Amino acid sequence: MNPETIRRRRWYILGVLTFSLLVVVLDNTILNVALKTIADPQEGLGATQSQLEWAINSYTLVFAGLLFTFGVIGDRLGRKRVLVAGMVMFGLASLLSAYSQSPAQLIGARALMGLGGAAIMPQTLSIITNVFEPQERGRAIGIWSGAVGLAIGIGPITGGLLLAHFWWGSVFLINVPVIVVGAVLIALLVPESRNPDPGRLDPVGVLLSIVGLVTLSYGIIQGGERGAWLEPGVLGPIAAGLAVLALFARHEARSDHPAFDVRLFRDPRLSAAVAAIALCFFAAAGMFFFAGFYLQSVRGLSAFQSGAMLLPFAVAQILFSTRSAAMVHRFGAKAVCATGLLLVAAALASYPVLGIGTGTPLWVLGAVFFVQGAGMANVMPPATESVMSALPREKAGAGSALNNTARQVAVAMGVAVLGSVLASIYRGELAERLAALPPGARTVAAESIEGAHAVAERLGAAGQGLIGPANAAFTEAMRTAAGAAAVIAFLGALVVLKWMPGRTAHREPERAERAERAERGTGREKARGRRAASRERTRV
Repeated sequence: MNPETIRRRRWYILGVLTFSLLVVVLDNTILNVALKTIADPQEGLGATQSQLEWAINSYTLVFAGLLFTFGVIGDRLGRKRVLVAGMVMFGLASLLSAYSQSPAQLIGARALMGLGGAAIMPQTLSIITNVFEPQERGRAIGIWSGAVGLAIGIGPITGGLLLAHFWWGSVFLINVPVIVVGAVLIALLVPESRNPDPGRLDPVGVLLSIVGLVTLSYGIIQGGERGAWLEPGVLGPIAAGLAVLALFARHEARSDHPAFDVRLFRDPRLSAAVAAIALCFFAAAGMFFFAGFYLQSVRGLSAFQSGAMLLPFAVAQILFSTRSAAMVHRFGAKAVCATGLLLVAAALASYPVLGIGTGTPLWVLGAVFFVQGAGMANVMPPATESVMSALPREKAGAGSALNNTARQVAVAMGVAVLGSVLASIYRGELAERLAALPPGARTVAAESIEGAHAVAERLGAAGQGLIGPANAAFTEAMRTAAGAAAVIAFLGALVVLKWMPGRTAHREPERAERAERAERGTGREKARGRRAASRERTRV
């Protein structure tokens, strides 16, 4: 495909890549609204809260661990080719997830989905970086980021619609037709591109990263499940995970072909932007994980109603993501990104400050989701553009992988840490009521709010006294976890204000681009003058 054809089709190409990306992000947010159903022993798989956390984290950890590797593979074999292969893998794994017969099978199928997602995500952003010139790239990345935010918002209501009419596996089966359409459009419209000097693969780095993250997550989730953090079964995995991750960082710093190039963090613009993305998604991920349980189990909404409650988040994403490039141009990336993180922190802080609980008006929750969506819409585009513009074009795959690795690791850690905080506090708040239950029922009720409701239903009239305290315990735990998440988002804002370059630094690449175009124009004028003089001499 020649450069002029690519230039003419660039917005169509962006549309196709955005459509393909939607399925990857949409799947996780659809899953959030289906968690309650999957936890149900009759309608779902009877999964415990820790198994549900692993259903999310098996995807995100494999995804994060392999992003850099697939960025390099795409640079070497061709980004379009790897993108199509990733779509096929994602579609097959979605089929396996839809027809899983146990929580363990679902966790394994989700890991395969993470493999496909890792092949898809870095190719989309690196192709965008190669197709668009610097003066349009910010706008294109803003649209790409907006699609991520939109998928986060529309996923729950899509899941609610599916669960209202079909079984829980339909939330995965919906991926298949989207994958087919996306793969066909990619084959027809997207150009092939490669890095002329691709890196080498780093299997040792990939293995260390996955082992370290999985072990650390296991320890954190065990701490929340047991409600005791000082036991060897909790401290051992956490310490081992941290040690393996330290070994991973040391290996990557010394490798000439790292799977995750830690040396890129020497650039303060890049490192501050990555930190902003990571802290924002760490803070938000845990909230999305238990929002579905709060809306469905505590407030009694259906899956569809629960999904509709997140529409304000989607609306905010649409309104603000597409305008973020103009906001960055006017105020600078630092101001826009820091403001976005402060809005996220304010939205999360409203849970304990407003005392959101069992009787809070639903419009208040809608307003909170809107503010959170507006904040995240103003974090992702400027931070992503800062990451991509800090690297040369041939490193687009590495920049894309770095950006998405930070996001996925943050999601996994956010679900693990905030989910464990919530589980520990929930169990502590409900301790007196749990002591009065039979041992088997006590274990089930302690695992999750859905387990408590199931025990109350099984005990009949004798169990009705458990529902109110369980709901109160869950909302108290949710408020505490939200407060912790707000602190994390606020720390992200401080990092941005301290280290992300301001308005003047942001405009440096823009000035350089204008100067380069002017120089090219001057060169063409001189060339035309020389040709005209030569023709004049020929006539004489």
